Amino acid sequence: MKLFFIFLFAAIAIFILMLLFNAFRAKLSSRKLTERPGHIPPEEQIKYAESLGEMIRCKTVSVPNEFEDGEFLKLREVMENLFPTLHKTAERLVFGDDCWVYKIRGKDENRNIMLMSHHDVVDVTDDWLHPGFCGEIFGNKLWGRGTIDTKTSLFAEFMALEELLREGFEPSCNIYVASSHNEEISGDGIPLALQYFKEKNITFEVVLDEGGAIISPPLPGIKSNCAMMAVHEKGRFTLVCKTTDGGGHTGLAANADTPVARLSAFITEVNTKNVFRKKLYPQVKAMFSHLSPYTPFFMTVIFSNLWCFGSVLKAVMPKVNAQAGSMVGTTCTFNEINTNKEEKSCSAKAFIRCVDHDDMVKDMEKIKKIAEKYSVELIPGKDEYFISADLKHSAFAYTKKCIEEIFPDVVAAPYILPAGTDARHLCEISPCVIRFAPIEMDNSQFASVHAKNENINIRSIADSVVFYKHYVKNYK
Repeated sequence: MKLFFIFLFAAIAIFILMLLFNAFRAKLSSRKLTERPGHIPPEEQIKYAESLGEMIRCKTVSVPNEFEDGEFLKLREVMENLFPTLHKTAERLVFGDDCWVYKIRGKDENRNIMLMSHHDVVDVTDDWLHPGFCGEIFGNKLWGRGTIDTKTSLFAEFMALEELLREGFEPSCNIYVASSHNEEISGDGIPLALQYFKEKNITFEVVLDEGGAIISPPLPGIKSNCAMMAVHEKGRFTLVCKTTDGGGHTGLAANADTPVARLSAFITEVNTKNVFRKKLYPQVKAMFSHLSPYTPFFMTVIFSNLWCFGSVLKAVMPKVNAQAGSMVGTTCTFNEINTNKEEKSCSAKAFIRCVDHDDMVKDMEKIKKIAEKYSVELIPGKDEYFISADLKHSAFAYTKKCIEEIFPDVVAAPYILPAGTDARHLCEISPCVIRFAPIEMDNSQFASVHAKNENINIRSIADSVVFYKHYVKNYK
């Protein structure tokens, strides 16, 4: 018995030492964060903001099934005035009504990289502190729709290339800049461009689009802001769920055997039962490995030993917040419930987002069983799944390196984006699609996306220009 306890204590000691070793190793892998230099003088920052303000004042609101060119034409004229050298140098293609693709030829014309954004915005509603399309500076911030989503990154991409071209810069490879006019409504702009790229056999070593940014720490205890690079975007799957009169389950009470009651019971069971698989996907593990060195030590112990604590994190993340929970598996939202008196039917539309398509197929098997229980017909709709960026690709390492060089005070980490971007369309022609715009925002600015009082710090505009200049100039 004594020997047993000796072995037990030895095993526990080894276990604890292993946890601590991995935590110390993670801490040692961290880089020292330093103060960010003043890349651009204040007076130059104001000039950048004033130029961007001209773009913000163009009310380029995208509307489904229609296109009014007036404000989009106004923006094109502003762009030509602000960036004359780029417009003289680059080849320009237009897809659909107003999706732009600019090409700047490089020394090696067999290689390509892509910078992306979009110039359409959602409309302004509610009462703002300053008019929604004012494009004016108040309190060291530029206000107006599009300052965060995403005319700032569009401006910074163009200004970076404009300044480099004025200096006689010749890129090492072809640089494409694309901006859609209907990203906000999942329009045809970039899909049409993709069709062109595929016809011409054009591929991209890296695509850099919106989706991630420099935000407040996503984990408690981290003392610096974090540059979150979305390396994967959740897939989309729509499902119409329909019940009709007289098809109820025999075990249901008569007064509950109606299309409305059965569909309601089906939705309730899908939402409340543990239907969807949960996983710590490779992108989520990578997020923790990049962030863990900067957390308090006890958290570093947890995040650097996912082999031990992974199952706990899987269970906890959905309870932390919806965005964290969405990274560990499929999510399902029911909306658009309708009744049809003539058909005596009731239907609802389910919007399903998946991280991994194979897992979603298994999740669907569970949903089908619940549907059979309540005699609900499942009618599948559009099914889109997107390929994750290769975290071992040199372009990922390069992007992270550029972030750390221009923003030495922030921590860079990958993550999974639950929302949608135009970049998803280019996953099949690029091994490294990264959704990251180098704009810094606080929590209130983050919350202003598609909401009121959208604004951005003037310094963030200037630093974004510096980032893109550095990125393009040093890409080999």
